[in-house]
Amino acid sequence: MRILLALVLILGLAGAAEPKASLPDIEDEVMCVECRTALNVSTAPVADQERAFIREKIADGLTKQQIKDALVDAYGPDVLGEPEPKGFDLSVWIVPALLVALAAGGVALLARRWRRAPATVAAPAAPDLDPEDARRLDAELTAFDR
Repeated sequence: MRILLALVLILGLAGAAEPKASLPDIEDEVMCVECRTALNVSTAPVADQERAFIREKIADGLTKQQIKDALVDAYGPDVLGEPEPKGFDLSVWIVPALLVALAAGGVALLARRWRRAPATVAAPAAPDLDPEDARRLDAELTAFDR
């Protein structure tokens, strides 16, 4: 009896380790090869064929990864919603990371320069007025104040 109980527990844990694949779970990670939109929003006839293919593989008891591999075999690598991290497709993962790193470096460099800048900037000295212009300015300001 103990052996039977242990066997049931082991099989139960093994089944729990890998969740069962479902259509909604796979649909949002693959693309319609005809219209290049996510399969869960596509209304193309090919999308219906892909969904039927996925349902068939789920009924066969395949895992999510096995179903995705079967989709790639049947429809090509364009069926995947995200590129595989190898070859030229690796640039899809590397380029944004490099751009973020460059932007962070630029912000850090600007922050260091702004921090070293003097707090106040002296206004340029006004040129000396001609005595006649100074007298006329005083007269006009006095007239304005009245």
